[in-house]
This record gives sequence, C-alpha cells and structure tokens, in this order.
Amino acid sequence: MNTVHVGLEGREYDVVIGPDLLQSAGARIAPMLRVPRVAIVTDDNVSGIHLATLQASLDAAGIAHDALVLPAGESTKRWPELIRTVEWLLEQKVERTGLVIALGGGVIGDLVGFAAAILRRGVRFVQIPTSLLAQVDSSVGGKTGINTDHGKNLVGSFHQPSLVLADTSVLSTLTKRDFLAGYGEVVKYGLLGDAEFFDWLETNAPRMAAGDMDARVHAVTRSVQMKAEIVLRDETEQGDRALLNLGHTFCHALEKATGYSDRLLHGEGVAIGCALAFETSARLGLCSQEDPSRVRAHLRDIGMKTDVTDIPGDLPDADALLDLMGQDKKVIDGKLRFILARGIGQSFVTSDVPRDVVHGVLVDALRG
Repeated sequence: MNTVHVGLEGREYDVVIGPDLLQSAGARIAPMLRVPRVAIVTDDNVSGIHLATLQASLDAAGIAHDALVLPAGESTKRWPELIRTVEWLLEQKVERTGLVIALGGGVIGDLVGFAAAILRRGVRFVQIPTSLLAQVDSSVGGKTGINTDHGKNLVGSFHQPSLVLADTSVLSTLTKRDFLAGYGEVVKYGLLGDAEFFDWLETNAPRMAAGDMDARVHAVTRSVQMKAEIVLRDETEQGDRALLNLGHTFCHALEKATGYSDRLLHGEGVAIGCALAFETSARLGLCSQEDPSRVRAHLRDIGMKTDVTDIPGDLPDADALLDLMGQDKKVIDGKLRFILARGIGQSFVTSDVPRDVVHGVLVDALRG
C-alpha cells in the first residue's frame, strides 16, 4: 500500500493506493466525520459490484449512509443528472460539514465532485475511483464538471477531494476494454514527463494488464505522483498543469465527433490523441520520427486503439475536426494550445502550431 500526499495549503489530502481498500473505507472515513453519516452517489454498473462492500465497511464503522444510483455512462455527466444529484443531496440534508462519497469511475467522480462544489457553496467529498482511468487521473487534482452540447467539461469548478481511496483490487472487475482505456491515461504520464516510466511500461504493462497487483500498484502510484506534482505547481491550470492534457486536444474533438458514445472511450481517445500529438511534433521537427512510431508500437502491443481509423463508424473530415478543437477549453485568446513533445518524456505547451500542419496530420490520419 502506498500513500501520495497532495499538499495544497489548506486543502491537503492523501491518495491511498493498494488492494482491498474498499473493505477498510469506513475506518478511514470515520475520523473525518463530525456526525457519523454520509451520502453515497454511484452508478448502476458499479452499485451491483461494489456498493454492498462499501456499505458493509461503513456499517462496521458505525456510519449511517444512503445511496443514490445514477445511470452508467458518459451521458450521465450532464445537467439533468447534476440537478438530480444536488436535489437528492439536499433531501438528505447534507450540511457544509457533511461528507459525500463518489463511488465510481470518472463520470461519477466529476459529476459528484461538481455537485459537492456547488452544494451549500462547497461540501467535502471522498473519491473512491473504481476504474483505472479514474484512479490515475480524474480522481486526483480537483477538476470537476459536466459536459454540454458545446463540448466536454466546459462547465465545472476546481474542488479538491478530502481523501482518495484507489483500491487496485477493484480493477480486476473491469472489462478488458475499460482497463485498456484507463491505460491510455497511464501511458500519458510517461510520455509527458518521465521517459524511465515509459521504459518500465514497455516492459511491465503486459504484467499489469494480466492482473499483477505489484505492477498495478506501481503504475497507479507513479501516475498519481506525477499528477500531484503538477497540480501542486499549478492547481488551476494556468501553466504547467496543461501538460496533463497531452493527447486531449485531439481526443476531445474525436469524442465530440462520436457523440460521447461507446464508439470511443475517453482513454482510447487519449491514446489516439497522444499518437497524433507525437506525429504533429515529428512533422514540426521537434522530435524524431522514431518517437511516434515507438508510441504507436507500444499501444498496439498492449492491445489499444492507436489510429483514428480504429474508431468504428464515419467521422467528420479534417476541417470539421479542427472546428471542434476550436471549442476546447485550451483555447486562449483565440489560439488553440497544444501539448507537443521534443521526445518521449519531454512535453511542453505551445500555441504556435500552424493550422495547416494539424490539418495535414488529420487528413492523413483519416485516410489511414
């Protein structure tokens, strides 16, 4: 078991990483409560697998609890379910000193975190992420929000959790596709700032995918450490934190183009986006052509989507995808920020990317 401390002044919290944490969640949460009562929000996929274990843990610690079960899927991360969640929390009489538990993947974590941020102008919440993607990325750092018709995560706030319990045992309940989608965010950390971690992944990712617990704990821990280090430097994404969006400029456009549907999971889009970011970097002469080839080779070896042509169904043309990128949160003063790389582990943020280069990358990617 490992603990990563996120030392934001006045908003400090721990990310605890290891197996079987769900069974001890009640004992870990009890000291945080003034009144032994919590509200749990989860989804109808996770509830059938993990809710009873969490409830038993809370019962053992003498903590009363009620649960709201939302529909599973990206479509839940929108206004109607946010309103439903906030109204339910008010019905539960959650006070400013109360506590809300988000039990689920990134959709539940983002939605519940945003609900906690706006409820009574901010109540505490605990993240218990049940997907690999949520454990290594969305549960840490305080980004919360929902999607709208205009794009992904365009409405939200920064609201840090009070505790994150990343139980690596629950990853064994994921489908292969969901696990690999989460791996898209893991490999991103090696690509953006830790070449040695990427080297380790090239050797150990198959063990991790096969269920080796030590490999999983190490991969989640290193990912969380890297994210925490960047969040400490730049909590509200004014500078360095944008590095965490490696691959996301392309990813968000592809997610929008596929209607946030099961055609493309977020982590799959991140993996494809990372490959496209490295291809763009190579065409600009920033890194060698061997780097994007190495990125694609590793993603293929682990069984992930690597190219735009791996996405089923029709996609918009390159011009339309560029227009979708223009709605991204990374647009500053009318210029789209890209995260590019001078090599594996050497990413940087820039707004100086010629449109025709990106257009060319997309045209070739769509052609296959």
